[in-house]
Amino acid sequence: MPKENHILTKTFEFANKSIDLYLQLRKAGHYRLADQFVGSATSIGANVEEAQAAHSKLDFIAKMVIAAKEARETRYWLRLFNREELGANHSDYEFLKNEIEEILKILNSIIKSSREGKRNS
Repeated sequence: MPKENHILTKTFEFANKSIDLYLQLRKAGHYRLADQFVGSATSIGANVEEAQAAHSKLDFIAKMVIAAKEARETRYWLRLFNREELGANHSDYEFLKNEIEEILKILNSIIKSSREGKRNS
């Protein structure tokens, strides 16, 4: 049985919970904010997934860097949504705020160790 890839699982779960917040934002008429948020929030995991099929170490690093950039953008939107009329009252809002910080730490660690591994090879 293959070993679970923690960052893949984490980013997929994050995307699923982000879609719930997206739907709430759309329902409240915040279409532009919702679209911006869901684009970056789901792109994190999509780039991590793509990195798994990278054709080189540099390609892997590049995909993970993009995932980290998308995570930073998502963190921005979540900070902006800290208002009752936006996301602060959503049942997963605190989870999303905490989880994006953990995802960023993991991604930054993967990028750093991959770059160090590249220099040592």
